[in-house]
Amino acid sequence: MPYQEALTVLAPIRPGAEERLREALAAAAAADPPDAAMPFGRMTGVHFARLFVLDADAAPDGTPLAERLVLMSDVDAPLDRHLSELAEEGAAALDRVLRHCEGYPDPADFDGRLAYLRRHAVASAAAYVNTVGRGLDQILLEQRLRDAVEAYLDRCRDELVGSDALTVREQIRRFVAANEALRPALEPAQPPDLAFRVREAAHMVLVPAVLILLTPVLIAALPVGAVLLRLHERRDVPDERPADDAHVALLASMEDHSIQNPFVAAGPLKPGPFRRLLTTSVLWIASYAVRHVFNHADLAGVKTIHFARWVFLDGKRRVVFASNYDGSVESYMDDFIDKVWWGLNAVFSNGVGYPRTRWLFFGGARDERAFKNILRTRQAPVQAWYTAYPDLTARNVENNARFRGGLSGTMSEQEAEAWLQRL
Repeated sequence: MPYQEALTVLAPIRPGAEERLREALAAAAAADPPDAAMPFGRMTGVHFARLFVLDADAAPDGTPLAERLVLMSDVDAPLDRHLSELAEEGAAALDRVLRHCEGYPDPADFDGRLAYLRRHAVASAAAYVNTVGRGLDQILLEQRLRDAVEAYLDRCRDELVGSDALTVREQIRRFVAANEALRPALEPAQPPDLAFRVREAAHMVLVPAVLILLTPVLIAALPVGAVLLRLHERRDVPDERPADDAHVALLASMEDHSIQNPFVAAGPLKPGPFRRLLTTSVLWIASYAVRHVFNHADLAGVKTIHFARWVFLDGKRRVVFASNYDGSVESYMDDFIDKVWWGLNAVFSNGVGYPRTRWLFFGGARDERAFKNILRTRQAPVQAWYTAYPDLTARNVENNARFRGGLSGTMSEQEAEAWLQRL
């Protein structure tokens, strides 16, 4: 099975072309089916994708932060295949949108598109995958499996009345074995390839080993860092202005069209090298954690996120956070405040206007009103968004995988009863 990768392409917009670009994105968003204008559904392994305009901003030192067109996708590896398919399958759609961006070849050809995408691709500082190695084909197979088995049990309800759980399980296995499209589900899902697993295992071991070697330096630096942190925190000025009503209304018009939603928040970092170094360090730790700890259906207690990423822009003067999540934005923010407020503070407190923190982890997001206000203020509208499985929550995906896993191996009667409860 493949592992997953995050593609982020940042393209500068031609002066004077902003309105035409937004019109092109609006047309793409209005297409029916949703990927008709940008055919992500015809590309291999695309879970989620989005196109949006990131507005211009300014760093605290007055440095202008340019308006950008942003393309993001969450895909099954390899990333080179996805880039090639974007340049080929998405040719017409990319031309309609990217022709409003500086440096885009006109007329564009395959090689020109591919070179442009590669030239403007940027790496994530950290990227979260709900379950590493769970590819799109697996998710769709397990959705079909569940739907087919539920329909089969509905048809055979009278025949199975009074049967014990193991008998029902065996009947389900026979039904699946007789269906060529479902038969692969009788085998356990395969993990990512060996090379990927070796790289991840090496990274998981080597990073702590290096940190252990650096422990004396880190201990010596800690008191100085703590003093600098408190000095910076005392000078922080929270942005207490209410979110603009028109901006909130625009965001609301783009949300809750399915059980999933995209989220993007962006803003400049607080001034100075200390904040830049602190953000880099925190996201480096976050990257390790999401790779090796929070890599199976749970981001520190939050179980509604499919994919998420943090990306530095403008020479680390600005940070973008993007995710694909289940439910309303209100419940999403509540989830974070209740379960990972400390993580929110560690990362986002380095952004301009964030509610004041204490010792990095405390305060901040615990001020619910102030946190929700700054998050809504910094939230960017997503003009065009694609999801490969709009009817599945992250919990549904996990449940379907566990149901599929129960088709192989042996079970006791009690285990089979619990397994059937997943339907």
